[in-house]
Amino acid sequence: MTDYRQLSDFALLDHFQQGDRLAYEEIYHRYWALLFNHGRRILQDDEEAKDLVQDAFAVLWKDGKTLVLKTSLSAYLYAVIRYKVFDLIDRQKVKNGYLESLEHFIAENNYSSDHLVREKQLEVIIEKEIAALPAKMREIFELSRKANLSYLEIAQKLNISDNTVKKQINNALKILRNKLGTPIFTIYF
Repeated sequence: MTDYRQLSDFALLDHFQQGDRLAYEEIYHRYWALLFNHGRRILQDDEEAKDLVQDAFAVLWKDGKTLVLKTSLSAYLYAVIRYKVFDLIDRQKVKNGYLESLEHFIAENNYSSDHLVREKQLEVIIEKEIAALPAKMREIFELSRKANLSYLEIAQKLNISDNTVKKQINNALKILRNKLGTPIFTIYF
């Protein structure tokens, strides 16, 4: 039986490229904490860093079978994290641009078609995030926010406890606040 902990990065990558899932798991265990610490140091945010590391390993899973390293595996993974940080910064700039535009729109009370288009785009983003919630949580959230049912009415309709309804809605709100950012979340919820 192969002791994956003793294998070099190149040997692990070779095993993974041959379809050995255990080699991938060893790469994951070997580099997860290092990449997380690197991402956290850059972003100063544990959750964002975890997401980046998961994204980096998803890239390795997807592209690793055909990957030809010109440097080391660690250098490749650090580069993926670096590019993921750049992507995150670009997305934050876009999100901040929407926030600034929305703040200006509210301050000016200007109903131009450009603002209406941006508002529709923001609504699409919000709906997409709601659609990404787990199915039961999404159903409970939509009954609360769109159908305007009380916790008790939702509980009776779905044959669950009102505490479960309350917990699911609170969890949905936390997820949406994290995904959308506090300013957008505050305006819409």
